[in-house]
Amino acid sequence: MTFGALLQPDLILGDCILALTPETIVQHGLRGLILDVDDTLVPTTTDSVSPELVKWVEAMRPEVQLWLASNNLSEARIGSIARSLSLPYFIGAAKPSRRKLRQALQEMALPPERVAMVGDRLFTDVLAGNRLGLFTVLVQPMVNPLESARSYPIHALEVWLSKLVGASFYRDPSPLPPPESSGPV
Repeated sequence: MTFGALLQPDLILGDCILALTPETIVQHGLRGLILDVDDTLVPTTTDSVSPELVKWVEAMRPEVQLWLASNNLSEARIGSIARSLSLPYFIGAAKPSRRKLRQALQEMALPPERVAMVGDRLFTDVLAGNRLGLFTVLVQPMVNPLESARSYPIHALEVWLSKLVGASFYRDPSPLPPPESSGPV
């Protein structure tokens, strides 16, 4: 597999995680989600979850198992976020390492192809998920409304470098497949 392919997400959401719907999860045959935390679920400058995120997690629970896997080493911060969502978690995941993702898969008792790694970073979340054979979902960073003007230069750099090695970031505005043709009319 080329490095460009390892950086290629299976689904580019083009919005924050709140736009990932249960219908999209079902469409892709997924039974589990491993979720990044910082800038995927909550802005890095925030220690609490939004009511919208709580509602999103509750909408996802009937469809998939959920795990958090964060590179962050703060047990206090990540643990608090995980407990507020009643989700199991790993800190210090060291993504793109696959070790903690494998542990989450083992706990979920699901094959890799039925689990998605969801995150906002190409060189950590997408790369780790693709290295393990997971379905990968790239989301836009969760932005603190008080800092909405903040730019994300690391994300722009990751996309630029990924394009150099062959990854494509074309996003079909409709995540649903086109309807099957019934032949000539």
